[in-house]
Amino acid sequence: MKQLVHSAIKGFDRLLEVTLVACMVVMFVLVFINVMMRLLMNSGIDLSEELPRFAFVWMCFVGAVVGMRRHSHLGVDMVVAALPVFGRKICWGISQAIMAVCSVYMLYGTYLQHDIIEKNASAVMQVSMLYVYGISYLAGAAIIVICLANLVRLFLGQVEEHELIDVQEEGMEEALEVEKGIEEQVKREGAKA
Repeated sequence: MKQLVHSAIKGFDRLLEVTLVACMVVMFVLVFINVMMRLLMNSGIDLSEELPRFAFVWMCFVGAVVGMRRHSHLGVDMVVAALPVFGRKICWGISQAIMAVCSVYMLYGTYLQHDIIEKNASAVMQVSMLYVYGISYLAGAAIIVICLANLVRLFLGQVEEHELIDVQEEGMEEALEVEKGIEEQVKREGAKA
């Protein structure tokens, strides 16, 4: 059962990544073709004004889910990093709960606007705007599931200590070395004075 859940999560992650790539390709290709047509032929494609914008909306919402899953959203960890492990766990649990509540509101807000969004058609493609803004159903639900799963893992004691700080910086080791060097230099200068 655990293997099945793990493979389903991995497949869902892969689907989200493919969706991100498809949105980027659509945006790049249509905007590039439209720019070239305007430069060379003094005309353009009407569809290329609207579809890249819709792809960008999808890319933002799907990217939020991928970022949540990979713990790669921006954050400030100065206070949390200074806390002991128990304090980090409390802060991490509170942040997961707040994100889940915000996602519930996003899901509920989309539900309240569902009929209005569904009845509005896009200007050029004449498709329901639900195909554009309905992605917030997926994003809200996925982030709620991720946050609730994280909270369950926290209460079961399955959260690793390195997960308690959600900010993941690629150059963290170099920054720590620079900080250590600065501290040593300050100590030497203080000893001289």
